[in-house]
Amino acid sequence: MFGDFDYKVILASLPYLFGTGMVFTVTLTALAASGGIVLGTIIAMMRLSGVAFLVPIARIYVDFMRSLPLVLVIFWFYFLVPYIGQWITGASRPISVGAFTSALITFTLFEAAFFSEIMRAGIQSIPRGQTSAAQALGLNYVQTMKSVILPQAFRNMLPLLLTQTIVLFQDTSLVYVISLTDFMGAASKVAQRDGRLVEMYIFAALVYLAICFSASFLVRRLQRRVAIIR
Repeated sequence: MFGDFDYKVILASLPYLFGTGMVFTVTLTALAASGGIVLGTIIAMMRLSGVAFLVPIARIYVDFMRSLPLVLVIFWFYFLVPYIGQWITGASRPISVGAFTSALITFTLFEAAFFSEIMRAGIQSIPRGQTSAAQALGLNYVQTMKSVILPQAFRNMLPLLLTQTIVLFQDTSLVYVISLTDFMGAASKVAQRDGRLVEMYIFAALVYLAICFSASFLVRRLQRRVAIIR
């Protein structure tokens, strides 16, 4: 199987693999992680707010998203949302939603459910006395979260947030269902085009292994530093 292993096909494809595929993967990961953390933090605050109608909404959202396969959510959003938009707006044809926009919104909404649980744990890790002290100073719930609780929660949960981002980086390969070209998709296209499946899939696996292993190593070092600070 490895007797005719062709390194040249890998070298010739590097500009396409990294210039197109990896750029897309990193861009989608960064944008979806940023949006997911922001939305997830809002959902976590809703669950901990004690407001009667916000708590069940946030809980149902988290449970619903975490119960579905990501690939199914991507598929549903891309193919069904245009028709839902047409029904809501009364348009004569389905609303156009680009593939990248669809993927970004889907990943953001899906990852927000996971980030919200991380942030909820981070918020709950802060001693209740700090909340009481902030309220004694006249701060309302939002001000207390913004100025006192969330900065500490982010610091405590940063390693877990980054770990979830690494998982998101791996999950971006699922965009193949809507014909987007991430790094894995680029490698697959080259493999099919040149008939070099072994070379391209081994190379793709090594790249993912190197990136995720390095990122995980840095996260572990960060986690030790955060533990020392605490």
